[in-house]
Amino acid sequence: MDKLILTGARVFDGTAFHENHAIVLEQGRISALCPIAEMPEGEVVEFPGGTLAPGLVDLQVNGGGGVMLDGHATLETISTICAAHAHLGETTILPTLITDTRAATQTVLAAGIAAVTRVPGFGGLHLEGPHLDPKRPGCHPPGCIRPLDEEDIETLLEAKTGLPALIMTLSPANATPEQIARLSEAGIVVSLGHSECSFAEAQEAIAAGARMVTHLFNAMSQLGSREPGLVGAALSQRVSVGLIADGIHVHPETIRLALAAKRQGEVFLVSDAMACAGSDLMEFELAGRRILRSDGALRLEDGTLAGADLSLPQAVRFMIETVGVSPEQALAMASRIPAEAIGAPVGRIAPGFAGDLVHFDGDWRLTEVWQGGQAKSSTA
Repeated sequence: MDKLILTGARVFDGTAFHENHAIVLEQGRISALCPIAEMPEGEVVEFPGGTLAPGLVDLQVNGGGGVMLDGHATLETISTICAAHAHLGETTILPTLITDTRAATQTVLAAGIAAVTRVPGFGGLHLEGPHLDPKRPGCHPPGCIRPLDEEDIETLLEAKTGLPALIMTLSPANATPEQIARLSEAGIVVSLGHSECSFAEAQEAIAAGARMVTHLFNAMSQLGSREPGLVGAALSQRVSVGLIADGIHVHPETIRLALAAKRQGEVFLVSDAMACAGSDLMEFELAGRRILRSDGALRLEDGTLAGADLSLPQAVRFMIETVGVSPEQALAMASRIPAEAIGAPVGRIAPGFAGDLVHFDGDWRLTEVWQGGQAKSSTA
């Protein structure tokens, strides 16, 4: 049969639920979302309930499958990371380079350009640094943090022409409004993060073109009574914000307050995953420092959080069961909303979209994954 028909579960199309509907896949794409009574002939996969949703979209993935994205990156590195996350339900990801040398950045950009159209699930790159604030390094190597310069800008502008999406996380401490404007005007998504900036400095950067904030609440100036900081700017301005929903990086009540403050469609989930994602790896190295995996968290030996031991399906379940948001909101935060934040044509179930799908059982646990219409074993 040339048609694969998925039915028996309610369908979340990226915005709303459909009951008693079927999804029709042909040649790796969605050809129809229709009532069961109207479904065509084909090979039928029937589920005993649960939810079918768009493949999940993760804009901050530092590693997976036992490897990190670093200065040794190759096409194979990116393929390994993307494949590991596809099995976790994240069918489109942005592999993310943590602060490194100029040479490492150039290597990763070249590997990313080579991956376009060749690696399933590769949606572009995210460069988290090196133009951060030395006062808020987190687990980033402080010796590599530096100001954005003309050579950097030219490298980024050239790379963007070969990539479907490029996010640049930076701080106003090491990038001027004029530089931010140049990057933004070229289609690079400038995201503010790892910054001790004031509310006014954040506003200035947003006015210049920054339109995203990286892992809200973590590694940034906090909301205060007299100084709202970057958190205050993120909550009050028209910017998208990434959120690590693991119960470790951000308290559930803080998440509820953020969702109450932000407009619908401005908050999305990220995993901030590291090399251990999709593997049984218990420790690895980041810039010569040991990262230890324990009790659902990843930390440097001094206790500093270093990314997250999290998948997006786990984040979706946390948002529904612990934070208390609706399934529609949680699923959109992991699919349509991040896709829209980078202008990617994924994150929805509709005719013409890629056959990227996930199935959750009644307890919000991932059971099945399809990428490009092909079934993949689930490891979430």
